[in-house]
Amino acid sequence: RRHLRADRRPSLVCAEAAFAQAFHYWRGISGRRYLHSVYSLIGCPALPQANYILVRRYDDGRREALAFGQTKDDTATLNLAHLRHEGAKRGANEVHIHLLAATAEARLEVETDLAAAHVERVTATATAA
Repeated sequence: RRHLRADRRPSLVCAEAAFAQAFHYWRGISGRRYLHSVYSLIGCPALPQANYILVRRYDDGRREALAFGQTKDDTATLNLAHLRHEGAKRGANEVHIHLLAATAEARLEVETDLAAAHVERVTATATAA
């Protein structure tokens, strides 16, 4: 579990003052790290097909992954509507977007890898609610 803890830190890009956009790495069960752009649930732009993580960020800076998925519509505004709806239902206040998986197969691989690494915590949180 120690390797997962280190990934909760912002990536080095985030530490650069010249970048207004925040970035965050999430590690899959395979050990691969996936760079995500971080947006507030309300500030998230319309998106192409991409991987996402719905996240609850607490006042102390801790982040909790609530759901893993991918946008699937060809219309960016429908993808955004889906994210906001799902995020609001789950209590998310951040959306983490991974845009580097170019094909449907690659997006499924990323989603599966990330979810497998974090499913225990997501399931435990959902059960406790």
